[in-house]
Amino acid sequence: MSEERLSPTSLLTRREALGLLGAGAAAALAPRALLGSQEQVAVIRTVLADLPPSALGGGTTLFHEHLSHSPDWNARMAARPSQVGRPPFVPRRDPITGCPANVWEGCDNLAFMVEELIRSKRDGVVCIVDGSQSDRNVAFLTELSRRSGVSIVASGGYYVEEMHPPELASMNEDEIAQLLIRDATVNALGAFGEIGTSEQITPAERKVLRAVGLAHRVTDLPIFTHTANGLAAEEQLDILESVGVRAERVAIGHLGSVETPSVDLHEALCRRGAFVGFDRQGGRRDEMNVAMILELLQAGHADRILISADFGVNVWPSWQQNGGPGVSRALTVFVPRLREAGVDERTVRGILEDNPRRFLSCVPGVPRPA
Repeated sequence: MSEERLSPTSLLTRREALGLLGAGAAAALAPRALLGSQEQVAVIRTVLADLPPSALGGGTTLFHEHLSHSPDWNARMAARPSQVGRPPFVPRRDPITGCPANVWEGCDNLAFMVEELIRSKRDGVVCIVDGSQSDRNVAFLTELSRRSGVSIVASGGYYVEEMHPPELASMNEDEIAQLLIRDATVNALGAFGEIGTSEQITPAERKVLRAVGLAHRVTDLPIFTHTANGLAAEEQLDILESVGVRAERVAIGHLGSVETPSVDLHEALCRRGAFVGFDRQGGRRDEMNVAMILELLQAGHADRILISADFGVNVWPSWQQNGGPGVSRALTVFVPRLREAGVDERTVRGILEDNPRRFLSCVPGVPRPA
């Protein structure tokens, strides 16, 4: 399976889009839909196959990591207007090959990444959601999954406006939604994410959020987001709900990076039914985040918490083969701190296994590629 780079000329016809919208609306109304006499059962769509959620039982699913990026990702990140006046961005590279670990084009790093995922599997990871969107290479992810034995979910969508492809500026939300639907169909996507917004959501980011919501109604794929350390989190959910997305299909990201340890925002989102993402774990905020999660557990929100590390961007020293904790660091570094704080094993398993499986489960409104 190979990735198709999408452009405005790749849009679905109006008839195709309307047909898909009808199928997606049916899927969005119930976890199981009837098509003729055949019951459509929820699955988790990975790059290799559509799996029953039970197939990912007994191990950790990391809902937000990064396993691949295009060669110009670091340069484009550094060139963002918001980076003007900041120290130059110097990518960290493998001292032997000179390649960033997660850049797939022009670097022969598949064997390295296979070994990293094999090590994460030994740690207890069974599935990783790659949030690299249109920069990811599905063929690379497919081979990586096949060789490592770790299931991988590929994602689609767009990050913050500063990283939007130029053609989005002239497109309306329906056209962007059609691009996303086509991407999901061509590349067997299993989620939309990480969908980004700035400290204040820009009109372009609002348009993309609405487009993602429309594409979700067709595909039934779950949505996970990027916030600027929790800012505009509820507004993200407001926008998605305004186009018919149910809150329980959404995970709001970077809520472990809020400026204060208050969980008022998290509780508000949980009460609305959304998942709250503690997705930079295994780092300097762990102590604060343990305390925040304990508060959420005491408030009865154990079934709304997702944990991951947002791992993989410019982090050569942190891979296991270089002496770091690797992509499984949320599991191997952060989770022991939850246990030490008194979180019982049943609750830990619910957060690591049950919650992400429930979040990722969908009744796909588009077929897998042949």
